[in-house]
Amino acid sequence: MSRLTLAGISVACGALAAGPYLAALTGSTGSMILIYLAQLPLFAAGLWLGAGAATFAGLVAAAILVAAGNLMVAAVFGALNVIPVILLVRLSLLARTGHDGQITWYPPGFLTAWLSGLGLAAAAATIVFLGGRQGMQAALREVLTPALDRGLDVVPPEHDELLELLAFVLPGIVATSWMVMTATNGCLAQGLLARFGVSWRPSPDLAALGLPLWIPALLGLAAVATLIGETARFLGLNVMIVLAVPFCLAGLAVLHTVARRFPRPAVTLGTFYVLAAVLGWPLLLIAVLGLLDSPLGLRRRFASP
Repeated sequence: MSRLTLAGISVACGALAAGPYLAALTGSTGSMILIYLAQLPLFAAGLWLGAGAATFAGLVAAAILVAAGNLMVAAVFGALNVIPVILLVRLSLLARTGHDGQITWYPPGFLTAWLSGLGLAAAAATIVFLGGRQGMQAALREVLTPALDRGLDVVPPEHDELLELLAFVLPGIVATSWMVMTATNGCLAQGLLARFGVSWRPSPDLAALGLPLWIPALLGLAAVATLIGETARFLGLNVMIVLAVPFCLAGLAVLHTVARRFPRPAVTLGTFYVLAAVLGWPLLLIAVLGLLDSPLGLRRRFASP
């Protein structure tokens, strides 16, 4: 593939990534759904052509947004999409060749750890950007109060309690949403590229995902922090919310291992993912399963014939 072709594909991916944000600038309500997929073209460029292509596509997208006259949107786009995608793509394409000539790719557990670290950074940035708990509560009040108090002459005290509760868990929810968005786009891009046989690396085996020790250790510290005091409880609870994502992925690894014992694993997994998308709560059970996987050796037991 020539350099001109590589550049053309990267430019096209960058333009596709910037498209939803440009639509949002026009006030289009439907663009908010497409923003969730803005990372997909960047991941596709990187997992197809390398980290350099993802970088070029990200720069093109940011330049388009700057040209549209909104430097702040371009900065947000770069922080939420370009930088994390470049980092994750670069890591995922790392490989080493053993003495036997076999190629070992960067393991999915380490990619999950990096995603968790980025999620924790996103939660911290949310706290700082919105000015702590009081600032988050004020922002939520400004956004949600018109909808909550519509048609009411007197504001019920329950509304203030609800806003306080939402502000208490907002950083973790924001970070978790971003992590799910990033993992979803990365998996979609890799799956599409592998389907057409153009992916840079083979798709990772989710059943082989193993979490580094620092993740359960941090979860334990966060759980202890929730018992100490108000500020520690606030930080500990949000850390626990963020770490629910890697444990959910570990639980999905257990599920994939169990599904291989069935005659048609794809049907079993497809049924679960549909139920999880519709109901949501099955993912909580999967996160608990991921939490129990390491101490109980669930995958080892289910993998044995």
